[in-house]
Amino acid sequence: MDIHNENFHQAEVRPWGMEENQFCALMHIAQFASYVVPVAGIALPIIMWALNKDQSEKIDVQGKHIVNWIISSYLYYIIFGLLSIVLIGIPFVIAVGILSVVCAIIGAVKSREGEVYEYPFTIDFIK
Repeated sequence: MDIHNENFHQAEVRPWGMEENQFCALMHIAQFASYVVPVAGIALPIIMWALNKDQSEKIDVQGKHIVNWIISSYLYYIIFGLLSIVLIGIPFVIAVGILSVVCAIIGAVKSREGEVYEYPFTIDFIK
C-alpha cells in the first residue's frame, strides 16, 4: 500500500465514522439543532469541532469558521436587538436570521464538495 496515495490519507480521517467532508458538512447543519433542542445549535458544532480538530486541518479550519460565525451572529443579535427598541434594528435582526440559515446550508454544500466556506460578516475571534 502506497502511503503517498491521496486516497490512503483520506481514509485515515474518519471522525465519528464519517468521511471528512461529510463531517464538515454536518458541523454546518448542526447549527439547526436548536430548532429541536434549545442551545444544541450552539453546543453541538462546538463539541464536534473541539473533539475532532486535531484529526484534520480541514475540520479545524471549518470549525473555527463556524464557531466565529456563531459568536458573531449572537453579537449581532444583541446589538440589533437593542437597536430594535428604536425600530432601526428590526430589519437587521431579520437579516442576521436569514443569513444564519442560508450560510449554514451553503457551508454544508461547499463542505460536502471539499471546499472551505467562510461565513460573510464574521469577526475572527478564533484564529
